[in-house]
Amino acid sequence: MEKINTRFGEVEYDPENLLHFPAGLIGLPNLRHFIVMPNKKQGPLFWIQSVDDPEIAFVLTDPTNFFLDYLAVPDTSERQSLHLEDNDEYFVLTVVTVPPDQNITLNLAAPILFAAKTNRAIQVILEGTNYSSRTPLPK
Repeated sequence: MEKINTRFGEVEYDPENLLHFPAGLIGLPNLRHFIVMPNKKQGPLFWIQSVDDPEIAFVLTDPTNFFLDYLAVPDTSERQSLHLEDNDEYFVLTVVTVPPDQNITLNLAAPILFAAKTNRAIQVILEGTNYSSRTPLPK
């Protein structure tokens, strides 16, 4: 087990269980290793904490909790990056932004594709869609 100091306090983690982003996140290529933080409250939101930079953490959610028809399907190169076999399960997640005015938005234009079997994730940009990086939650 290893430890890092974060906004959540000291966090202990098993390096074997890290969430690995082989290419980092968009705009943050050096952030490749994250811990999924245990949820203290029930609900659709959860945190991922960077191990590479303990000052950085993101709130994520499954966008279909709010947008039932949202869909992002990995292409061949994305499947290779995730080490997905033909029938392997993957999950689509989006970054949540909670600004001071509490008008929460989801980044539907650049979802995170996650393969639980390999613990690998990639952030992709959806081209040819009307999705926005600041999509407000439905009222």
